[in-house]
Amino acid sequence: MREAKKTRKTFETEVEVTVSLDGSKEVEIETGIGFFDHMLTLFASHGRFGLLVKANGDLEVDGHHTVEDVGIVIGQLVKEALGDKEQINRYGTAYVPMDEALGFVSLDISGRPYLVFDAELTNQKLGNFDTELVREFLQAFSTHAGITLHTRVLYGINTHHKIEAIFKALGKAFGEAIKINPEIKGINSTKGLIE
Repeated sequence: MREAKKTRKTFETEVEVTVSLDGSKEVEIETGIGFFDHMLTLFASHGRFGLLVKANGDLEVDGHHTVEDVGIVIGQLVKEALGDKEQINRYGTAYVPMDEALGFVSLDISGRPYLVFDAELTNQKLGNFDTELVREFLQAFSTHAGITLHTRVLYGINTHHKIEAIFKALGKAFGEAIKINPEIKGINSTKGLIE
């Protein structure tokens, strides 16, 4: 069972996360940032994996520390839950439309973290969520999970729709990449390991 759980406590946040790639598909998110909760729910639901997040952060400052720390912990737990990455597809790519917006994500669970983020988010705030934190979350997640992650909004008008397309595409691409593929013998790398 590919599962992992962790609590991370700093002077700025306390974050408790459980990731379940194979078992429970339960998704329950509570960060104090409504729009971010919605996006994480989309990520896990469209990725078909379980995700429990409870975060308390210094939201009186802003959402930055909470969003970044949640990304760090989810990334760490994904890396832990995947273990030696034996028989996973490793790669995933998805295009997802959200009304007038089209989001794209392509990723490689490579052990080599890298983020390419190409999205113009013209509305700076959605509820109590600063839209520049989309990039911060993806950076933290990809770095700590060891994922090469390319994200792009090809076009769109509504900022909510653009970000929603990104998180749904992230879920679909991630769900494809973590799937166990019986046709793959051992590690899906000519090097014989993914670090």
